Amino acid sequence: MQDNSRSTTPRKAAGRGLSMAVSLTVALGFGSASAPAWSLDLLEAYEAALQEDASIRGTRAATDARRERVPQARAQLLPNVSASVSRNRNSLERTTPDFLGNSATTNLRYSSSTEALTLRQPIYRPFQAADYRQAQAQVDDANAILERELQNVAVRVSTAYFEAVLTSEQLALVLAQKAAYTTQLSAARKRLTAGVGTRTDIDEAQAALDLNLAQELEARQNVDFTRRQLQTLINRPVSSLAVLDPQKIQLAQPEPNRVEDWIARAEDSSPEIQSLKSQLEAARYEVVKAKAGHLPTLDLIAQLSRNSSDTANTVNSRSNNKLIGLQLNVPIFAGGFVNSQVRQALAEQERVGQALEGLRRDLGVRLHREFRGVTEGVLKVRALEQAVRSTEQVVLSNRLSYEAGSRTLLDTLNAEQQKSSAQRDLTQARFTYLISRVRLQALVGGSKSEVIEQINSWLKP
Repeated sequence: MQDNSRSTTPRKAAGRGLSMAVSLTVALGFGSASAPAWSLDLLEAYEAALQEDASIRGTRAATDARRERVPQARAQLLPNVSASVSRNRNSLERTTPDFLGNSATTNLRYSSSTEALTLRQPIYRPFQAADYRQAQAQVDDANAILERELQNVAVRVSTAYFEAVLTSEQLALVLAQKAAYTTQLSAARKRLTAGVGTRTDIDEAQAALDLNLAQELEARQNVDFTRRQLQTLINRPVSSLAVLDPQKIQLAQPEPNRVEDWIARAEDSSPEIQSLKSQLEAARYEVVKAKAGHLPTLDLIAQLSRNSSDTANTVNSRSNNKLIGLQLNVPIFAGGFVNSQVRQALAEQERVGQALEGLRRDLGVRLHREFRGVTEGVLKVRALEQAVRSTEQVVLSNRLSYEAGSRTLLDTLNAEQQKSSAQRDLTQARFTYLISRVRLQALVGGSKSEVIEQINSWLKP
């Protein structure tokens, strides 16, 4: 009966220590106690980052700027109307010789004016036509870049969010270890006082506790750093985060369950692929623009003008002129400038084409990695869940054996460390699985919030 009493007391003390450690972790909060703070979940963090993240706001502004290329290029194909008005004061000195060899000088001062209204309508402008189509491709590229950044926001927010939650849970594990080591150190001292323990047990427990204190300091630093990373994205301090509920998480294989299908989806909808495809299209039109330097241009011109005293011979006279016609410009020789532009544009087209091929290969590798992160993550999480259950049983068995005298305190400390490592690995594996899901979806494009909303439903306040 006495032995059972000694074995139960350390377990209760360790349980109380773990409860105190978790309570202390919650009390730590996220952010400074003196500053306004927010409690949020993953979906709220994602929505805040969409509005506040400086990178995505800059990308939106860049996209708006590039969208103006289309109306600017279209304007070069539309009629151009201009008006001109001039008013002049003329002073003319004219000398006229007579038949006797004498000359007469006449000073004439008069005013002249010209008003003109001109309409120019491009009829055949191959350069401007190609520039308009190139502008459309460049806007498609800008939209794809914006979409890629929006997908990256989901990845960056999820990574920062779960890193913050992970460091908080790691701190809780360290504090739980601290409570257990403190209890074991107290129990070792009592056993030594009772004459059934050894000084070695006390030293081993004290050494484990001292090492734990260093780990606690590092864990607290990591908590502060990861909070600040998240705060940078959402532009607000955070007091607490919703944590993952192991009972809600659904460990499922990717759908579809073949990496080749994901690669095919990426070819159709990946914003990275779409961006480089648009860049390649723009490079093709740059070649067309360069070759247009060899081609003629044809414009329709209509003009209405009114002149008053426009020459010295028409002083005090007015004339109205209406003109309509075609203007043809034919390039003949430009010193090799156009040929050089064509070669340059072809080289740029080749560069973009090779970049697209390289991206396809690299994207396949990344998709394969994240696909395996999901498929193997399911197996790893389940294996570590079993490992945690096993290490918890090992801890309990070692405590009972130590109290019975068949195990040393070092065995108990090692069992505690093994359990803590298994719990830490399980937490890390769960978060790696979740991040792989987010990254896999981001690589192929599509809905940006669907996977975020699903993971958010697995959290608890």
